[in-house]
Amino acid sequence: MTGLAPLAAEDLSMFGTDPWWLVVVKAVFCFAFLMVTVLFAIVWERKVVAWMQLRIGPNRHGPWGLLQSLADGVKLMLKEDLVVKRADKVVYVLAPVVAAIPAFMAIAVIPFGPAGNEVSIFGHRTTMQLTDLPIAMLYILAVASVGIYGIVLAGWSSGSTYPLLGGLRSCAQMISYEIAMGAAFASVFLYSGSMSTSAIVEAQADRWFVILLPVSFIIYIVTMVGETNRAPFDMPESEGDLVGGFNTEYSSIKFAMFMLAEYVNMVTVSAVSATLFLGGWRAPYPISTFWEGANHGWWPMLWFVVKVQLLLFFFIWLRGSLPRVRYDQLMKLGWKVLIPVSVVWLMMVATVRALRNEGYDFTNIVLYVAGAVIAVLLVSFVADMFRDRAARAEDERAGPEPAFDPMAGGYPVPPLPGQTLPPVPRRTPRRERQLVVSGGTDTRSDETASDGKEAGSV
Repeated sequence: MTGLAPLAAEDLSMFGTDPWWLVVVKAVFCFAFLMVTVLFAIVWERKVVAWMQLRIGPNRHGPWGLLQSLADGVKLMLKEDLVVKRADKVVYVLAPVVAAIPAFMAIAVIPFGPAGNEVSIFGHRTTMQLTDLPIAMLYILAVASVGIYGIVLAGWSSGSTYPLLGGLRSCAQMISYEIAMGAAFASVFLYSGSMSTSAIVEAQADRWFVILLPVSFIIYIVTMVGETNRAPFDMPESEGDLVGGFNTEYSSIKFAMFMLAEYVNMVTVSAVSATLFLGGWRAPYPISTFWEGANHGWWPMLWFVVKVQLLLFFFIWLRGSLPRVRYDQLMKLGWKVLIPVSVVWLMMVATVRALRNEGYDFTNIVLYVAGAVIAVLLVSFVADMFRDRAARAEDERAGPEPAFDPMAGGYPVPPLPGQTLPPVPRRTPRRERQLVVSGGTDTRSDETASDGKEAGSV
């Protein structure tokens, strides 16, 4: 493992030397970048989903409806702000703040350009990044974990059942998906030799990690959708069984802050995905081969924004294409699929790194890993064959299936294709049915009616 030492020695000497006014300018830029991207993402989502569903979408406010999200924000701020009677007032008010503020903090360590002093701002050469840390990715994980407290506290402080269930769902979802996300990050750390975001992008100069670590990229894509509570994993906000989820009892600006936190988290996880797996601010492969200036100056910011927007489109495409999964399927995917696969993949990546540090040829490493994977697949295939054989033998001993009974177990189920319901025997009535007067024959109205009939007959 001695080969990892040179890789881990990242150079962060260019950070921390900016004057205070330049730090403020960068911080304001990061905040403005998130807000503008969120406003555009909301309109883009409504436009794309409308296009997928053969609708028009927003087209009233601004050119092509681009100011619709801004109008919605103003409307939410002007709506009446309600506080439910049974709510814990302090926690109820602080929960949206706790959910929104950590969403803005992760962008501080995301590089928009090279780590060198590539650009000049008001005559001062500086890096295109607010700051960087030797453990920047751990900082992102910590900040993302804090944001979930806002959702949990919102569900608890509302004093209502359905928001509480939504907050608990979000907490369980975060725990199950954060583990697989951390394992996907660890694979990147092993290959780059650093947790610094700028060093991770520098390590992708020759080849992006989406090519070297495709399984980690897929795992992170799934976990980032679950982390942001977006469809098809939007169970904390499932209106089918939770009315509105953890934010049911919120209105006005507090509701808008939850919505803002969701979209800011979408931008943040997309930026992290582009940084770790898609080369960060680096230009795509065909452009970087014939244009040397593609990765210098202000151009890297363009490539970074394009990658983030493509990942945001992926979020929108998922919401418009896939239905919401059941909660048990969500938990099964997290605990029984993503976590085991991420741990096994991490062990394989660590093995490859260890073999390369020992001086083994890359071709031999690929052969060893491929052989191990094929051996595991063969063992699982043989186990499945014997399992199916035992299941078939048990079915043969059980005999033919009984006739279809739609009322089996006391719960009606629809018939399968080609099956019909058995005829229901009906007993013929013993005598003809007679019209019975409501209330019986001993009522006062019946007595007067019967007396009138008798008098008429006399």
